[in-house]
Amino acid sequence: MQLWMLTHSTPHHALSAAQRAEEAGWAGLLVVDSQNLAPDSYVALTLAATGTQRLGLGTGVTNSATRHPAVTASAASAVQQVSGGRMVLGIGRGDSALAHLGRSPARFAGFERYIDVLQRYLRGESVPFDAILMPDQVAAPVAQLELADHPTESRIRWLKGELPKVPVEVAATGPRVIAMAGRLAERVMFTLGAVPERLAWGVDLARSARADVGQDPEGLAAGAYVNLVCHPDRRTARELVRGGLTTFARFSVMHGEVAGPADDESRKVLEALHDGYDMKAHTRGDSVQATLLNDDFVDRYAIAGPPDYCIERLQALAALGIDKVVVSGPTAGTDRTEAQKALALLDETVVPAFS
Repeated sequence: MQLWMLTHSTPHHALSAAQRAEEAGWAGLLVVDSQNLAPDSYVALTLAATGTQRLGLGTGVTNSATRHPAVTASAASAVQQVSGGRMVLGIGRGDSALAHLGRSPARFAGFERYIDVLQRYLRGESVPFDAILMPDQVAAPVAQLELADHPTESRIRWLKGELPKVPVEVAATGPRVIAMAGRLAERVMFTLGAVPERLAWGVDLARSARADVGQDPEGLAAGAYVNLVCHPDRRTARELVRGGLTTFARFSVMHGEVAGPADDESRKVLEALHDGYDMKAHTRGDSVQATLLNDDFVDRYAIAGPPDYCIERLQALAALGIDKVVVSGPTAGTDRTEAQKALALLDETVVPAFS
């Protein structure tokens, strides 16, 4: 199992975090893409690439609404070039990036189409103009200019194929997105919590969808975003992980209905989180929504505790076929001293067990 770190996209922070992660033995580092809350992710990844040698790099996650697929493919391929082939493109339907534009996550049909077009661009293929979603009200067809000649299809023309294609990893929670990721992505990244039965459900669904279209289900990689804090005191660990967990747990009840298997108590917590989530306090440990997650829920959906406990929980996920875990640790609104202690302990004890 690979362990990847999730962090924010302030460029010099991303550089220092990447250098620390590489030294500690992490497999990779992802940065968020939320334009109103943090600087540009590709700038941060480029800077991180120049200061590291082997560390994997990527978005965790970009979305299908704020960037045209050609722009996303070109940016990701540029980081692939700068890093010597270490880029992965994590993408989802969007959350805070769209909320701060007054929008909810991208609609499924458009998201599926976007992933298909994005993959064509990344493979160096041409994309017909009619496959590109750009309303005439935004820009009229180039043919109306009556030029002597003009492109008749879209392609990332500077992409020469010297390096491997950038792999696409779709962040997925609900059954439709999981199945789509199984068909179109190189890896599905579950946002289902650290609950074995939920992850097993997701793995089975994604691989079945891949088999249904005649592809080898074993060719699909499976990973998970996991809220994890390593701390000798379980109570402190829960407090440090709770804020970030509100964000990831909310994905399971984004539109009011709980996605995936869940017991009655978990459903009650998730439904309360849906009704009580304040986007203006997104991810914060001192938010009102953080108080809605009881200890039992935190213990099931996150991994929070001493090193041996964290390692045991991660090994249980690996046994399900999860070969990559992206760790979301302490967030803003928590005790900084304890957060730093937890991060150091994670580097010293848990990461070496998987590197």
